[in-house]
Amino acid sequence: MTDLQMTLFGAGGVFIVGVFSYNKWQEHKAKKSVERAFSSDHDDVLMRAGAAPASAPAARHEPSFDLGAAPEAAAHAAAATDAADPAAEPAARGADAATPAAELATSLVDPLIDCLLPLALEAPVRGDKILPVLQTLRLVGNKPVHYIGLHVNGDWEAITHGGVYTQLQGGVQLASRTTALNELEYSELVTRLRVVADDIGAEPEIPDMIEVMAEARTLHRFVAGHDAQLGVNLHSNGAPWAISTLIGALEKQGFDVRPDGRFVMPDGEGGFLFSLSTNVTLAEETTARLTLLLDVPCVASARDGFGAMVACAKSLVARLDATIVDDSNQALSDAALAEIAGQVREFYQEMEGADIPAGSPRALRLFS
Repeated sequence: MTDLQMTLFGAGGVFIVGVFSYNKWQEHKAKKSVERAFSSDHDDVLMRAGAAPASAPAARHEPSFDLGAAPEAAAHAAAATDAADPAAEPAARGADAATPAAELATSLVDPLIDCLLPLALEAPVRGDKILPVLQTLRLVGNKPVHYIGLHVNGDWEAITHGGVYTQLQGGVQLASRTTALNELEYSELVTRLRVVADDIGAEPEIPDMIEVMAEARTLHRFVAGHDAQLGVNLHSNGAPWAISTLIGALEKQGFDVRPDGRFVMPDGEGGFLFSLSTNVTLAEETTARLTLLLDVPCVASARDGFGAMVACAKSLVARLDATIVDDSNQALSDAALAEIAGQVREFYQEMEGADIPAGSPRALRLFS
């Protein structure tokens, strides 16, 4: 064997050892990443003392409120404001790279209710090229994922066909009406986001899981504490109402009839103020009880949804010969209704104080 052959064999052996070592190092990195992500030091959202239930459907409340959740909400709002402040210390949700998203706080990416996901682009990209890829990651669990882009004209905007963007900003909603973003959802998000980033030529900035989970739980506690659906009932003073006759009376009162049999009172802008249920199936011919229901956090305080609902109920009392009662069939006096109206105003003040005004795009996202 010649010296040249010996040299080549030696170089080949070194190369093979180097490749093997590099692969083992990559495996070690991946293993450590998984260990960190699922470390026992992380809070378990299902076991944390005092945490909201993982799935708590909204329930209709008797006409009263518990107003004890505001301090936590205010603290979360302050923390989110700091995260959106360009002068603040960079925080878990990539605040240093994501402050322009605050301009769309009432739209797609909101630093108060979203985990911000900056995506640094290698080069400018066209919207029509990246939109199909971004569409593959629009939902994690029941939490929506949105994106905005820095257009070449200098404006942050929703990504559209024909646009050219130099930076991207993603955001996943931290909580919904039913649950907070949890560890499994976040891990899925990170895995899928890296695939999306590779496909569009971007480098994602991944916030720390522990901090994101804490923010998600705090926001969900606020949502659960303000998930108020307030109802009043009308009970017939005589025979049950015939549904066929009732429909005409409700339409004259201004209600729209939905295909599912629900009645809603339009707000004049495509939404509705409150709904009405006949409390019977579509197959029934009569009912002796109607329920008017206000989804309090979804109606702006300026619309006075509760006042409008009570006024409607009183009008129907005269039209249908009924009595306004609570869920126990106890009559609700004007004094009781006025007291409830005062509690509703306090409720709205709390939501304003937390920077989540009732009926705002932010509130509608959280309470949809």
